[in-house]
Amino acid sequence: MLKPWKYVVAYLAPFSAIIGIYFKGWYSPGSMYIGFILIPIIEGLFFKNPAIDFEGEPGPSHSFIHDLFLYFNIPLVYFIVGYYLYTISSYPLHLLEHIALIFNVGLIVGTSGINVAHELGHRKSKIHHWMAWSLLLPALYLHFFIEHNKGHHRYIGTPEDPATARYKESIYSFWIRSIKDSYLHAWYIQQERLRLKRVAFFSIQNTMLWFQLATFIYLALVAILFSWFAMAMAILVGIVGTLFLESVNYIEHYGLRRNKISPGNYEPIHEGLSWDADQPLGRIFLYELTRHADHHTHASKPYQQLQSSELSPKLAYGYPASIVLALIPELWFKIMNPRLAKMPGYQTVL
Repeated sequence: MLKPWKYVVAYLAPFSAIIGIYFKGWYSPGSMYIGFILIPIIEGLFFKNPAIDFEGEPGPSHSFIHDLFLYFNIPLVYFIVGYYLYTISSYPLHLLEHIALIFNVGLIVGTSGINVAHELGHRKSKIHHWMAWSLLLPALYLHFFIEHNKGHHRYIGTPEDPATARYKESIYSFWIRSIKDSYLHAWYIQQERLRLKRVAFFSIQNTMLWFQLATFIYLALVAILFSWFAMAMAILVGIVGTLFLESVNYIEHYGLRRNKISPGNYEPIHEGLSWDADQPLGRIFLYELTRHADHHTHASKPYQQLQSSELSPKLAYGYPASIVLALIPELWFKIMNPRLAKMPGYQTVL
């Protein structure tokens, strides 16, 4: 019973976000202190070369306690977003406080929101899908549900996948390409689904239309309950949350690709297409997302049972530190490109 409770640590980020909103001032960055200062420092000092645990947690495939850790993020995310919108609508804030709070809340929307939605979105039940949608809504990124499950997991490591970063592609170029192409690809996937079912575009079965409506209603409610200014801030928070997600996408698959075996056909998905990281804090805070190779070969496996793969390439640092590193492209390339070159038979062209 001890192992599940380690995920309580994941709540340090959202609770630090609340503290930042409450005290403001130097506290305003809140979760940013945890995610991009505390975790990288601790992992850099004590877990630079972590002992690799190749086993996930034993037990049933779905644990109620592990699931509860996911479910509680739903009210928590909405409380934080609501508290933030109330605060900016009720108190005069300095420009720097506004900027810090946007990144503070945006990080929660991207981690406790999109990342947990990612886990729930791979479950089979409709109630889990609704939970995933509710967590994607504050990020204004509902189409991720379609693109990720029906697009990314199929096309990973190919030029057809928007979420696979190209060799020598900077994170800034990747943000623009991935966000734009993921949205368009989600529409394409949905239209193909409707075409095969012989259903009209304007139909209740067009999930993408429902996603657009839900996003409009969410922003309209923010404007009605708070103000137009709060709505603009909610959009900025969603954008920042999205950028955090896309930064994770960038480091997860940078430069990795599948070999083409015939025109239009690629080798099967394998464990060499995702960068793993075994630093323990990043693993816990992201609900084992850092064991990403196992996730792509066993997408429906619950987070607590994901295993580190002996066959997957390993990042030089944990996920939080790697994101910071990626923000300096030349430094990122200097560290990562030699790792790509050492992979057997790898060609640096995607």
